[in-house]
Amino acid sequence: MPTNISVPPVIPSNVLDYPSEQSHHPGLLEKVREKLRLGHYSLSTEEAYLGWIRRFVRFHGKRHPREMGAAEVEAFLTDLAVNRQVSASTQNQALAALLYLYKEVLGIQLPWLDEMVRAKRPKHLPTVLTVREVGEVLTGMEGTLDLVARLLYGTGMRLLEGLRLRVKDVDFDIRQVTVRDGKGSKDRVTMLPAALLEPLQAHLARVKTLHQEDLTKGFGEVWLPDALMVKYPNAPKEWGWQYVFPAGAFSVDPVSGVRRRHHLQEQALQRAMRKAALAAGIAKQVSPHTLRHSFATHLLESGYDIRTVQELLGHKNLESTMIYTYVLNRGGKGVTSPLDRL
Repeated sequence: MPTNISVPPVIPSNVLDYPSEQSHHPGLLEKVREKLRLGHYSLSTEEAYLGWIRRFVRFHGKRHPREMGAAEVEAFLTDLAVNRQVSASTQNQALAALLYLYKEVLGIQLPWLDEMVRAKRPKHLPTVLTVREVGEVLTGMEGTLDLVARLLYGTGMRLLEGLRLRVKDVDFDIRQVTVRDGKGSKDRVTMLPAALLEPLQAHLARVKTLHQEDLTKGFGEVWLPDALMVKYPNAPKEWGWQYVFPAGAFSVDPVSGVRRRHHLQEQALQRAMRKAALAAGIAKQVSPHTLRHSFATHLLESGYDIRTVQELLGHKNLESTMIYTYVLNRGGKGVTSPLDRL
């Protein structure tokens, strides 16, 4: 799910938790939730889809979706765009949720829903920091968050890819990081910067001590997908499966209800980076993803082949990588202005 999509606010869960046509059927929201979990959708996608379905039903006076059609869907999406002025990506997410509801949950094939025109997302050039600016931002950070930021910039990983990194996927001998289940459910490999070898090893030594302490207290279990839990029942407590960047406290899994140590939260790094950028006097909009953009741009500036950069980033299409050729830190696409020749 794209990072710039806004998740709708929480709406009371009892809005749709009513029986459908027959009283012995579970509520519609519960059907949607079960279907999403069977499909191994992320919790954030589950919350977003349920939120949009609630909004859709509330917008039309709590009528059941089976009683509605193209006119109601179009009216809802139009209200989002015109009255609420949501972004194109947000409107498309709402449409995706309704598509899922009708096709996957209700089993209704509605050709008109497939043919609906999706809002066109504007194409923006990515924000890229210069090498100097990256250094200034990283200098303004400290502790584990500094290490995470340096790893993101040094490897080109996305924020959640870095936070979900497992100990077993860091190979110090060949200086390689394996990114599991990245965007598009694909695995890929990237380099492990030499500058991070010692700091990361020292960090993992502290994490291993914390893990041992958790085990002695009866905890030490990490989250794994259901299929892996069945295949490797002892894996959740094994050192290799632990998160490289575990959270500082235990939390309750909202799906299973199990109390365990999750990975660091995205918001912590996001806040730290914004604070460091402001302190450095950088006017650009800086986020953890800016480090990924800067990684790609700086590699191209150093003369690396664009296909190599594409593989490191895990882009399916070369066009996605080509956008960085437009933001190389040479200004104006590398063209010399005629004014400078006078």
